[in-house]
Amino acid sequence: MALALEDVTLKAGRATLLKDVSFAVEPGRLVAVLGPNGAGKSTALSVLAGDLKPQSGRVVIDGRDMATVAKSELARVRAVVGQHAAMSFPLTAYEVVALGAHPFAGPERDDIVEESMAAMDVLHLAGRDYPTLSGGERQRIQIARALVQLRPAAKDGARRYLLMDEPTAHLDLKHKILALECARAFADAGGGVLCILHDLGLAQEFSDEIVLLKAGAVFSDGASGNTLTGETISALFEIPVWRSKSLLATL
Repeated sequence: MALALEDVTLKAGRATLLKDVSFAVEPGRLVAVLGPNGAGKSTALSVLAGDLKPQSGRVVIDGRDMATVAKSELARVRAVVGQHAAMSFPLTAYEVVALGAHPFAGPERDDIVEESMAAMDVLHLAGRDYPTLSGGERQRIQIARALVQLRPAAKDGARRYLLMDEPTAHLDLKHKILALECARAFADAGGGVLCILHDLGLAQEFSDEIVLLKAGAVFSDGASGNTLTGETISALFEIPVWRSKSLLATL
């Protein structure tokens, strides 16, 4: 059982954004997706999340075609953290995180929200108006909200999947590590995680598997300890081999 793309092709006008892309996010695993700008990483995540429909191929969640799964059911087992965490509604940081806690009520709800906020080091921001927060603070709030959203599935023993598009983009080093530690803990607790990352070192340290995308297709994939080689990085990002090997030596 997994959340998977199966031979997915997606086009926009004459442009092919994804071509025959297949990979899976399995429970208990953290998959990092890397690639150059325009490789199709965010598009693949949007298809995997059910937000975009491919022209061919399909998305499968635990053996079922996602197209047949009700939105309300999908929301219980799949949470998405996007690149941009903008929100114009006059909500506090606490209220944004609590948006994911709809199935809970009373003290249990407050405990779950506060626990997730503490995990992402944003509990001290609870009373702040969300639009006044920095980009990094908003990103951490959104990760906390996604963790809250998936708690009912964990409580029920259902499989659950966390999809994050560049979750470390606006974060300082401390909070980059914290975000990925939370993602790693989620996977170790039985959830499936997909993270789009640009940092090779963080991808190698925290992931179980790495999928490399280039020009809308899977360039390479495999165990995190084997996928990132000097030759592969050189070909993927079109940089000299000596430079890619130098970068790997610092990881």
